[in-house]
Amino acid sequence: MAKIGFIGTGIMGKPMASNLQNAGHQLFLSEHHDKAPADLVQAGAIALATPREVAQEAEFIIVMVPDTPQVEDVLFRDQGVAAGVGPGKVVIDMSSISPSATKQFAEKIKASGAEYLDAPVSGGEVGAKAGSLSIMVGGSEAAFERALPLFQAMGKNITRVGENGDGQTAKVANQIIVALNIQAVAEALLFAAKNGADPAKVREALMGGFAGSKILEVHGERMIKGTFDPGFRISLHQKDLNLALAGARELGLNLPNTANAQQVFSTCAAIGGSGWDHSALIKGLEHMANFSIRKE
Repeated sequence: MAKIGFIGTGIMGKPMASNLQNAGHQLFLSEHHDKAPADLVQAGAIALATPREVAQEAEFIIVMVPDTPQVEDVLFRDQGVAAGVGPGKVVIDMSSISPSATKQFAEKIKASGAEYLDAPVSGGEVGAKAGSLSIMVGGSEAAFERALPLFQAMGKNITRVGENGDGQTAKVANQIIVALNIQAVAEALLFAAKNGADPAKVREALMGGFAGSKILEVHGERMIKGTFDPGFRISLHQKDLNLALAGARELGLNLPNTANAQQVFSTCAAIGGSGWDHSALIKGLEHMANFSIRKE
């Protein structure tokens, strides 16, 4: 049994923490921002006042918060994680944040003698609940091996990509692919429906061919049914594409299709959809076309 600090028990973090708890690990939760989830506490998690106290009690400290500024705050605020770590401890950031900022955070944490892993995830709320997340890890081989049993409680496809920052780079690449696939499915279904075909039947036909994909299967169905309750919010995918586009500028790259997908997400946000699931990208296309594939 490991002593694990878990900071960030939202849509993704709570089921991840629950899976660690179900695997027999002792959880320590910080109440510096929100109250610890009652069900986790009832099952044995210990709620503490600050990230520093969590870091002092735990061997592994996992952070799962929305964006780079929140990670920096949790780590380096007054009474933050950095104030409670030292040799023998491992800080694991499972948020999706800037690769360049990750390298800076890692150096600061490692200066204390602790280890640092960036380990962003893919698989959404469904994967978090099922313990089937893909986990992309950056950091030392030794730290990765120590943390592997924890990752195995939360995910299935677990890969050490390389050194600190490389896990976050892999996650940004993942989010580019996911966004462009969502846009491709949305454009295809919109084209089919506008031409008078039943988009549900078109999706069914495409599922058996080379166009078949998890995005077409899961998000295509969401688009057809109009079920856009968030598993992964548009605002969060916008954040990830901002990381991609900012990184591309630093590298002197042009990512035209990524930029276009971001513009469609921005259309969704402009019509009140920041909190929709990212499969609702189709609603941005529908808004521009003044046509819906659903009979609403």
